[in-house]
Amino acid sequence: MADADATGTVRGRLVGIYVTPQRGAAMQSPGTVFAVEGKGLDGDRYAAGTGTFSGRAGPGRQVTLIEREAVAAAVADTGVQLAEHETRRNLVTAGVTLLDLVGRTFRIGDVVLCGVRSCLPCGYLDQRTRPGVRNALEHRGGLRADIVRGGTLTVGDEIVILPG
Repeated sequence: MADADATGTVRGRLVGIYVTPQRGAAMQSPGTVFAVEGKGLDGDRYAAGTGTFSGRAGPGRQVTLIEREAVAAAVADTGVQLAEHETRRNLVTAGVTLLDLVGRTFRIGDVVLCGVRSCLPCGYLDQRTRPGVRNALEHRGGLRADIVRGGTLTVGDEIVILPG
């Protein structure tokens, strides 16, 4: 868990950004990306409405996040080889427990997001990577979030849980 400041606000860091313009394509790692309010990350398949699961309705489909610590634990616990980009999540964080953000508003840099629900791993991950990845990420697949206020995300940005 990240350190808390004098007000008790938990802080973490954005340590990776991944997008891909089309379904099934390799994830790309820009150091910076623009988050479009109500839509998703500029240049990502889900913002364009072309992702594998884009046809499903409902909130929590704009941005996915995963903890660096969860990926490392999945590898250590199961022996399955897994790089952060292979999780196919958009944002990789460090120092903050993402499931604590379900129902909460938080800021990464100048972008405000709302945590909607856990991001369960699916069988598609095994197809895109190797057998066992889905099971390795069970109960540590990350968070689905929506963009409340857009702006620029940059690797190294601080994550701050907002009051309320």
